[in-house]
Amino acid sequence: MKVSKKGEYALRALIDLGIAAEVGRPLIQVTELADSEQIPVKFLEQIMQLLKGSGLVESRRGKYGGYHLARPAGMITIGQVVRLIDGPLAPIGCVSQTAYEKCSCPDETHCGLRMLMLDVRNAIASILDRYSLADVVEVTLRKMRRDGVELPFSHPQRPVDRGMRRATGPGVAVSSRLHPVEGLIDNLLGDYAI
Repeated sequence: MKVSKKGEYALRALIDLGIAAEVGRPLIQVTELADSEQIPVKFLEQIMQLLKGSGLVESRRGKYGGYHLARPAGMITIGQVVRLIDGPLAPIGCVSQTAYEKCSCPDETHCGLRMLMLDVRNAIASILDRYSLADVVEVTLRKMRRDGVELPFSHPQRPVDRGMRRATGPGVAVSSRLHPVEGLIDNLLGDYAI
């Protein structure tokens, strides 16, 4: 399983809509989403229509219109979004629960490769179905607040200058590389001693 650019952009847009809701912005225009995530507007418009058609987002037309989540972020799992955009999570068709395809193996029941890929599929599904959009939004906001980064969408929309890059908080060095312990699970559970 590999998340496509379309899937990545869909997830990033949904996370931004979740953040916007948390900071009190009920509607976000597609141009503002595109600018925030540096996504081509036309491509994002297509993605938003797909998300709207699936019932994950709703839109309002007009000068003060935009998009918002159609239901609480806690009711949208990451696995649901990935499956919607990129299809089954299984690395090979014979282990898929939603798009099973008979493989070329002569003995599927005893195939070691199939058993291994079933474990891979189950591990991926377990993680993606365990975490909701709300979990990702919570971790994102927590890290931004910890690092003193200005929260996106915390101010009314300003005119968009396509030549400008995404702003960060004063004096904050931002690294695009994650350390091994900066995954979602560590950030959700990191504050708790076991």
